[in-house]
Amino acid sequence: MKIEFERIGFEGQTTEIFHICKLFFDEVEAVYEPASDARLHMLIQVQADTSDGMMTAYVRMVDRIGGQTYENRHSLAIKSGDEGVKRSVKRAVGYGLLKVLGDYTGMEQAWGTLTGVRPTKLMHNMMMTKSIESCKQILRDEYLVSEAKVELLAGIAERQLRVIPDLFRLEREVSIYIGIPFCPTKCAYCTFPAYDIRGSNGSVEAFLEGLHYEIREMGRWMREAGVAITTIYWGGGTPTSITAEQMDALFVAMHEAFPAIDKVRELTVEAGRPDTITEDKIEVMKRWKVNRISINPQSFTQATLDTIGRHHTVTETIDTFKLARKLGMNNINMDLIIGLPNEGMNELQRTLDETAKLMPESLTVHTLSFKRASRMTKNKNDYEVAKRDEITEMIRAASEWTERNGYKPYYMYRQKNILGNQENVGYSLEGFESLYNILMMEERQTIIGLGCGAVSKVLFPKVAHEDGFEQRIERFPNPKEPSVYNQAYKEYIGKKIRLLNEAYDVAVKKM
Repeated sequence: MKIEFERIGFEGQTTEIFHICKLFFDEVEAVYEPASDARLHMLIQVQADTSDGMMTAYVRMVDRIGGQTYENRHSLAIKSGDEGVKRSVKRAVGYGLLKVLGDYTGMEQAWGTLTGVRPTKLMHNMMMTKSIESCKQILRDEYLVSEAKVELLAGIAERQLRVIPDLFRLEREVSIYIGIPFCPTKCAYCTFPAYDIRGSNGSVEAFLEGLHYEIREMGRWMREAGVAITTIYWGGGTPTSITAEQMDALFVAMHEAFPAIDKVRELTVEAGRPDTITEDKIEVMKRWKVNRISINPQSFTQATLDTIGRHHTVTETIDTFKLARKLGMNNINMDLIIGLPNEGMNELQRTLDETAKLMPESLTVHTLSFKRASRMTKNKNDYEVAKRDEITEMIRAASEWTERNGYKPYYMYRQKNILGNQENVGYSLEGFESLYNILMMEERQTIIGLGCGAVSKVLFPKVAHEDGFEQRIERFPNPKEPSVYNQAYKEYIGKKIRLLNEAYDVAVKKM
């Protein structure tokens, strides 16, 4: 759909406008100069009245082929400061666009104008200065979020504060992400750093040498800076792609380097692929007191696993889960994906039925997202996926299944190009919430990424404003490819430590 936009009274907002339009059309071409071949003409006019502190956005859309006209006028209070004014323009424009496009297409958007990854972060920010009921009303009235999603957000935010009561007071602690970039094969939907462990993109031993060095150096920095560790998460790739002996050596390095590691609240290894998990690897994890692992089926339909390139069987998933249980692992997560190729309600029901026989302590229900660099996206016509209405029904069925089986949502996030404009939700039984998932998604403390493809997120001191606070967050990615990491890890470690020193020197002076 080609749309011609005429902006009056404001500039920018092109990214925000595009993402709102993408909610309604699979393909969007937005132009900001006269274009006679554009089917839709969209006039957006913003006026601010400084006398009463109100801003009004008027949106008029004309379908040049059908002849229909749709209009919306919306007023809201102007936030203070330059950044506040920008946020007010974004809200007002988004509101009007959503209304006219909804009227034009007949489509309802359950998430309203929220197109970002972390809606719960917005909820927490509002809760710092407002009651929970006021926050809910703002989501309904200003962001046009549906009642079901409002209740989901509120429930998750409140549960997170029960699980981590000091969620907003973790400035002198960090969490650690360790990225091990190898997998038996790469799944069709995946864009994570995941290289065939049998391949030649940098040797495994050379990568592990660099990772050991990074662990030692970052451990030294944490000790000197007086920073404690809240959680540690091994991800990837598939960490259990390496051998039991290599895993054991990494745990030794962590315990030698990291400060007060015995006081870490949670240590997770995302074993992920059932075809990489063996009895000796489970024994290593038990010995080093790993208290949470993931064994991820994604689907219990074998044809689906074959289509997406997961070279393990449904039987292997079940057998591996039972082995982990037998060997004493009592906090196991499973990931499921709704909307995989050729899957509908029948396949989802089979997956839920098989999951019910195993009853993992936590469950992350993803909705398929067409990530830009994935094999599935590059060959989109080769994969048939469910339509929006069926995805919505599948999400509802999964949510009802979790509730019947005692699981409650504890974290969630969204992605661009996610099927049906839905979300990914983490559910758990009481007391089995992943602390790392909460901390990583809500961006309430620094995450230090070690290893290949790991991204550090360094938080600077908070700056208060009327909506809660602003916080500078600097992303620092390590190289994604093992061969590049192997050549440059010392250089990257030096840059990362300089960034951390800048953030934490400022934080110390503010204390």
